[in-house]
Amino acid sequence: MRYMNRHRFSRIGEHNEDPLSGVANLFDASIVFIVAMMLALFSAWNMMDLLDPNSEVTIAKKSADGHVEVLTKKGSEIKVSKVSDKPLSGSGKRLGTAYQLPDGKVVYVPE
Repeated sequence: MRYMNRHRFSRIGEHNEDPLSGVANLFDASIVFIVAMMLALFSAWNMMDLLDPNSEVTIAKKSADGHVEVLTKKGSEIKVSKVSDKPLSGSGKRLGTAYQLPDGKVVYVPE
């Protein structure tokens, strides 16, 4: 009987592992999953130019409450401009004319 009790305790003592050691592996797996989802979304929306350091990209974004923002990326610099609906006044010169086509596209014709 003594032999069995001693043998049983030695088995328990051999497996002294930290029960939270698997949490670090779950964190690493979640980071890999998040990066993979970001790359999948960029490729699905044809936005891989955002990752290219030499590209120039302009995106117009309209929120649910009607505010419009223009995101411009030139190289590694990203600039966000908010568009207002307030009328502007001042002096300047006419640069050209913009036409809206029947399908909704806007064409700019410089003078």
